[in-house]
Order: sequence, then structure tokens, then C-alpha cells
Amino acid sequence: MFDRLLVAVDHSPHRERVLALAKDLAVLAGAEVFLLHVREREVMGRGGFPAEEDSAEASEPVTTAQEMLKQAGVKVHGEIVEALHGHASKEILRAAKACDASIIVMGTRGHNELESLLIGSTAHKVLHHADRPVLVVH
Repeated sequence: MFDRLLVAVDHSPHRERVLALAKDLAVLAGAEVFLLHVREREVMGRGGFPAEEDSAEASEPVTTAQEMLKQAGVKVHGEIVEALHGHASKEILRAAKACDASIIVMGTRGHNELESLLIGSTAHKVLHHADRPVLVVH
């Protein structure tokens, strides 16, 4: 049923639970995993500010997840993309279509209710715009 998983990874405290669930699902289903990390940058002028993370920081969640999944015998791919702040959901949805994911697996960043109300959470945006199942881990 779920033969291709898109797993969005970041630096949140929920990452370990997201990866554990994705690993179990991939092993049970014999699925291929596509990892995605979105480097967000603030908007300023034409080019925007540089991303808050440097390349090493951005690659850490993908590299760590790839190693863990490979040890479990899962076929895994990793990608790091950049997006303007607040547009990570668009990149997650784009990547899900590009790899023809059966399901999107992601965590929440842990914004408080006021922050989520004012700016909207990435998970909330993905849930409302996805054309495939989304599994949100908190």
C-alpha cells in the first residue's frame, strides 16, 4: 500500500519519533524512503536573506536519517532544498509529487497555539493541500 514514503526531516525534537515510525512503516511495507529537508530563509529584496542554516547543519538531519534507515535495510534517498520562510509546505508537496510518494510522513515543529494561528504550521498547510495521505507525528 505505502511503497514510497516522503519523510520530511528537520531539527525538531519530534524528529526521532518521525524517523522511528517511518523506519517501521518502510520495513513492514518494503517501501522506499525519500528524505527531504527544507532550508528556509527570510524574505528581503530580490534574493532574500541567506538560509539560517549552513550546509553542514542542513545536511545533518538527512545524513543521520539515511544512515539509520540504511542500517534497517531500507532503500533511501535524500534531498535538501531551499524555500522562503513560510513556504516549506510547498516544497514538501512538490517533492511528494516528484517522487510519487504514497504517503507523506512529517512531524510538527512544536509552535505554540498562537504562533500556529498567526503564521500557520507547515504540517497544517501540508495536511490541507496534499493530494495523498499525510501522517503527522507529534
